[in-house]
Amino acid sequence: MAGGAQQDNDEEITGINVTPLVDIVLVLLIIFMVTANFIVRETVEVDLPRAANGGETVQGLVNVVLDKQGKLYFDGAEVSEADLSRKVAEAVAKDKDTRAIISADQTIAYGQVMRLIDTVKGQGIAKFALNIEKDAAPAAAPTAP
Repeated sequence: MAGGAQQDNDEEITGINVTPLVDIVLVLLIIFMVTANFIVRETVEVDLPRAANGGETVQGLVNVVLDKQGKLYFDGAEVSEADLSRKVAEAVAKDKDTRAIISADQTIAYGQVMRLIDTVKGQGIAKFALNIEKDAAPAAAPTAP
């Protein structure tokens, strides 16, 4: 029958195909990742003032040196191990945030350096830096004016 009822072949859509959307998002992500390296960040140059004496002074910093002969130096002055403990304790008593720079000649045995570190840490210095040099020598002791 020509004029009869026609069957609807329209099927209900039960899902949405998101494949093209995912493809576009991935392409955009790749483009953004590649171009992110070319973004120039603006920085502000600041001219900071300098001290009149031109040198940096660090409060609460002690220098401990163990030279190749096994001699100990505290801030340039030769000391015994007992004197070192006492001087480090005095420095910590003045400033509890005292830090130490421990220098040792590279030929010194590891055990001696560890004993030196234990001495410094045992007196309350938690922050220290190790400076291993070929020929560790103490800095000249500061002279009083």
